[in-house]
Amino acid sequence: MNNEPDQIVFDPRGVVETEPLSLSERPATLDGLRLGVLDNTKWNANRLLRKTAARLHEEFSFAAVNYYRKESFSKDADPVLIATVAANNDIVLTAIGD
Repeated sequence: MNNEPDQIVFDPRGVVETEPLSLSERPATLDGLRLGVLDNTKWNANRLLRKTAARLHEEFSFAAVNYYRKESFSKDADPVLIATVAANNDIVLTAIGD
């Protein structure tokens, strides 16, 4: 007879339930598109994004380059900001920046 209490082991990984999403159609060229640049406010994000956008602009002729900034890197972007970025841009560049 075992006098030890029952041991319970918890699995910390959890379960993620998702539905697969299809990728957006890729443009044949970036020329003439409006580029949105979304800064997540991490310490080096702005520098990384601006330099990357400048390098891309050397190769492609964007119709516009629009810059946006989240309030905090640790929070989701405001839905109004996301809607604005989606409505005013054809493609978006973002990065962690750490």
